[in-house]
Amino acid sequence: MSPTTWLSLALLCLLGAMTPGPSLAVVLGSLMRGGRAAGLAAALAHGLAVVLYALLTVAGLAAVVASSALLFALLQLAAAGYLGYLAFDALRGRERVPQIDERATSLSGRGSAARDGFLIAFLNPKLAIFMLALFAPFTSPDQDLVAKAVLVLTIGGIDALWYAAVVLVVVQAGLLPLLARHAGLIDRLFGGLLLALAIIVASQSGATRLAYDLVIGCADDSVTIKRLAAAVSAP
Repeated sequence: MSPTTWLSLALLCLLGAMTPGPSLAVVLGSLMRGGRAAGLAAALAHGLAVVLYALLTVAGLAAVVASSALLFALLQLAAAGYLGYLAFDALRGRERVPQIDERATSLSGRGSAARDGFLIAFLNPKLAIFMLALFAPFTSPDQDLVAKAVLVLTIGGIDALWYAAVVLVVVQAGLLPLLARHAGLIDRLFGGLLLALAIIVASQSGATRLAYDLVIGCADDSVTIKRLAAAVSAP
């Protein structure tokens, strides 16, 4: 891969990572709850999930996710459920100390932040579609393992570095105490945003219909799959 080609890939990855969304809300929420260590844990775990999707894309499995109406909708349902959980967690609020002691951030707190960062990316099946579109201009059937490794590490590394940079900028700029003082308001804003996203994801994917069919058992598999296929293929 030439330096020019790599720079083009890196720029596209950076633009994708910079797009505001639930991932940014989760990373900033982890930062407010557990300080710099928790924020960095969420950022790195998010990058790890992106690396995993990149590996699936290279292996051809991401195309299966993108083309399977049932699998796509199941992942959408899981994503909507997890967004709803994060929204509830934010809206009910968590007790915080006025200033966070970085040295006192518990291992469990960092683990929880890493879990949230990983799952918010991993449960997003649209990431598979993004990977397929992103990798198409940079891959070929005869591409060697080194070139594929560069692709995978570039997209995952840039994603993790972007969110880590956001965390460090907030900390170095002295904004963390300000965020902590207004934690209640920020939690409500984040919670409302995540709840709205959960509703949108569930309503647009056909996942709500799938959940109803699975629980009530009022439709056979063929009918469910047809509904999902129609929902996913709809503009």
